[in-house]
Amino acid sequence: MTYPTSYNTPSGASKGNIILMIVLSALLCIEGYCGYHVSKLSMQQERLKQDYSTINNITFGIFSIDQWREKIMDVVNGRVDDFKLSRQQRKAMQAQVEKQLHALVAKTAAQMNKPQKSLMGKLKKFAFNTVVDVDDIQAQIPTFARTIVTKVNSPASTRRLKNIATSKLDQLERQTYDSTGEAQAKLATKMYQKYQVKSTTDLNKKLTQQLEDIRKITYNYAYMMFGCVVVAILLWWFLRKQVHVQTVLFTLSLLIAFVLLAVGVTASLIEVDARIGSMSFMLLGEKLGFENQVLFYQNKSLLEVIKVLVAQPKPDAVLVGVLLFVFVIVLPILILIATGIHVMAGERLAENKVVKYLAFESGKWNMADVMVVGIGMTYIGLNGILKSQLSNLNIHNDVLTTVTTNNSSLQPGFLIFVAYVVYEIVIIRMFKHITSIKKAQVAVAQ
Repeated sequence: MTYPTSYNTPSGASKGNIILMIVLSALLCIEGYCGYHVSKLSMQQERLKQDYSTINNITFGIFSIDQWREKIMDVVNGRVDDFKLSRQQRKAMQAQVEKQLHALVAKTAAQMNKPQKSLMGKLKKFAFNTVVDVDDIQAQIPTFARTIVTKVNSPASTRRLKNIATSKLDQLERQTYDSTGEAQAKLATKMYQKYQVKSTTDLNKKLTQQLEDIRKITYNYAYMMFGCVVVAILLWWFLRKQVHVQTVLFTLSLLIAFVLLAVGVTASLIEVDARIGSMSFMLLGEKLGFENQVLFYQNKSLLEVIKVLVAQPKPDAVLVGVLLFVFVIVLPILILIATGIHVMAGERLAENKVVKYLAFESGKWNMADVMVVGIGMTYIGLNGILKSQLSNLNIHNDVLTTVTTNNSSLQPGFLIFVAYVVYEIVIIRMFKHITSIKKAQVAVAQ
């Protein structure tokens, strides 16, 4: 087959080609600019989320002995510091002291009045009954009890009791050791310096705000990319009958497809984020709890998933990673290149067997669309499993309350990859349209 060197260009069409090239070049620049920022913001978001999940990991929270110790000691120390007997408590204490003193006097008297066989025992019994008036002592017990209670409740005695209790609590606290404590302290210090904050609360607020800002900006850039793709498709649709602009239109459309593919495989696809939103219980009348305890977090792009699979020691995982790389990334790139060569190159290169196979026959091996379906199905299944499992951790009773949250979501990278797959269909349609025009021109030339 012999191709003409160029399409027949009508008079004055070159000016239209230049305008079209300028418009499409602007679209391509906008697409590339937005795609660059989407990938960059996606990686930045992943780093921030990783820091957030690390500092709030359940290992450093609910599973940390140090955290439990600090929370419990705060409550107990607060109770010790606030220790003071009320009037009712003083009355109850006095009643108990009187009861104990009455029992002690009665027991002592009974012990002394036992029958004695020895001379010394009889002398002690005689002396006790002569000197001690048991009834008089029993009558004075309320006064003794009142004096004891007053002494115990005096400021000096209260301070001594608090000091004793506090020292024992401090001793118990020092004896309680958690190997994660030092790691958590070092990690917290490093995070505080990195984000220029002074507490975990401030760190969480700052990270949350930054993540929210990044999410909004990323989606704005993604929407701009979608807008560029829509404009490019509409331009082709309205100009599809203008033969002289097809090569320019197709070439720049291919470049836009390359940008979509590059961003789609490098930006995050799925974010898996499972947390215990809150866990609370009552201790000595005080509410204790933990918040935002991250159970599991993972956020990967398609390229990162492939790297993880290839790095596995298992051959089957490596094989899956290689297949994904070949049929989801490499082959679509080769197909785009081959279609571009077939349209723009001369007859010899356009008729090359490899180029023709890639351009016309290899589409059946292209797994990008299958990958989109697989990612969507994976997200639906994984999301359902997480919700089911996390619901089992939701507890609501008088003792303990836990609330779990599933923040898993599809990320802009997945949407852009879907946009690429859809745009690839348009590219193939454009390619077939241009090919049919070439065949028609060859037929006319012959």
